[in-house]
Amino acid sequence: TSVTGIWQTVWIESVPKTYIKSIKILPDIDDESVYVTVGIAGGKKAAIYAETALPSCCADSKQKISGMWGKPGEPLRISIPKPKLWSPDSPYLYDLKITLYTSKPKLLFGGKRIDSVTSYFGMRKIELAKDEQNINRLFLNNKPLFQYGPLDQGWWPDGLYTAPTDEALKYDIEVTKQLGFNMLRKHVKIEPARFYYWCDKLGVLVWQDMPSGDKYIGGNDPDLKRTKESANQFQTELKALIDTFYSHPSIVMWVPFNEGWGQFDTERITKWIKDYDPSRLVNNTSGWADRKVGDVYDIHAYPGPAAPANEEKRAVVLGEFGGLGLPEAEHTWQEKGNWGYRSYKDSDELTNAYNNLIQNLRPLIYDGLSAAVYTQTTDVEIEINGLMTYDRDVIKMNAAKVKAINNQLYMPPPIVKTVVACAKTKKLPWRYTFDKPVDSWQKPGFDDSAWKQGTAGFGTETTPGAIVGTKWDSSDIWLRRTFTLDTIQPNDLQLTVHHDEDAVVYINGVEAAEMGSFTGSYVMQPISDAAKKTLKTGINTIAIHCRQTNGGQYIDAGIVSVTEQK
Repeated sequence: TSVTGIWQTVWIESVPKTYIKSIKILPDIDDESVYVTVGIAGGKKAAIYAETALPSCCADSKQKISGMWGKPGEPLRISIPKPKLWSPDSPYLYDLKITLYTSKPKLLFGGKRIDSVTSYFGMRKIELAKDEQNINRLFLNNKPLFQYGPLDQGWWPDGLYTAPTDEALKYDIEVTKQLGFNMLRKHVKIEPARFYYWCDKLGVLVWQDMPSGDKYIGGNDPDLKRTKESANQFQTELKALIDTFYSHPSIVMWVPFNEGWGQFDTERITKWIKDYDPSRLVNNTSGWADRKVGDVYDIHAYPGPAAPANEEKRAVVLGEFGGLGLPEAEHTWQEKGNWGYRSYKDSDELTNAYNNLIQNLRPLIYDGLSAAVYTQTTDVEIEINGLMTYDRDVIKMNAAKVKAINNQLYMPPPIVKTVVACAKTKKLPWRYTFDKPVDSWQKPGFDDSAWKQGTAGFGTETTPGAIVGTKWDSSDIWLRRTFTLDTIQPNDLQLTVHHDEDAVVYINGVEAAEMGSFTGSYVMQPISDAAKKTLKTGINTIAIHCRQTNGGQYIDAGIVSVTEQK
């Protein structure tokens, strides 16, 4: 539903002739200090005193006041010895008081006070850095942290962009924490300050989108050429967004563009944001039209998961994936015509599907994935892929199970090693045919010499996630090849497969996995116990049948060992 008008909180307050107009807070955990810049209105000559109470852990078991005098518009450095750091696990906030005087008094409590405000800050640091494996990661407080959270659109059935109460705003964030997420992506919407207050208070990292506007471009299109008026309006509102929410410790990334909507001058806009706020990360665009600038390379993959190749100067992230749907009777916006990327019949089935999704996500972290965003916090009108229903009455999955599943993402990821390469690592040759073969085609020893030979993968170039080595655009394809095992550890082995659509994989003539629908990317798939028992040192056979129904088409598979770190 379209939305417009005034939808955030409106208030009026009286102020003195000269008053505190703004504060800008910049923590520096390495310097053990916080820098506070105070803007004033209605006068030029004034003095500022900023003070904070140090926690007992930092001041010999007694609270002490740390403060500093300064001038309006100039950063004041306040010392924070042995700072207590802010993080999702420990969202510690320091109180801050700013007092405005006509001039600096000879005594602290002398002189004429004009105005005062109270606020807070968190001591935290966000940056891009390399881990011990020389992979770019997102670091929080000088340590790598996998960031994982839902896409949060902030839509409400009774107010659209406007939440009914402050408690309602808080509830969405509480559920995010309850389910084991440490981050959320605030999707193409700017919330009232209370939303970010609760993220600060409860401990949730925020990727903040800039709302979309103007026209749309496809993934392979050049940037828009906006009119001067449109470009100026975008930049004015972007600056206002950063200025307004600069001091919130929860916000760790700015996202100016999403999936090509209104995307223009991407390189210039990204650089401007980074120069204007070097304390945070910048995502040049979430999904599709990446311009190879900013701090992260962000892709979307539904249902996924998927990850792009690692880069030398940026971290790789999955800006949207999942979208698993469940229409809850009596809690949908409309009775029929609801939509999800995949839909399930009940909570248990949805929870199991979500678990499979996350088990496929974990190995990608080992390879280099630094963050992921699951779609989405709540249903939104006909979109029924929320963790909660649109009315927030039902958490669709088993909350305790989801939290346990999500907590695995913050543990050391499993080590993944290639046993049989897929096209992501090496384009190996396969025998293939488009004509239905005899019933024994999948068994070892079958004579496939009359079949064609081509390199993986097989499909059409426009299929999402495809790495096409051989074109396949007919209804069915049958594939065979042999592979050699030097040792056998069958319990660690899984298929890595990208299928679009229905596929069956055989190992040594025994069904290893049957998969319906499509993936859109390479995912892990368990190998059946019966197929594992056939594996032997020396030569083995893998065979695949894939059937095309509509849309894109692609098939490729390999085998990997997946070992949990101790």
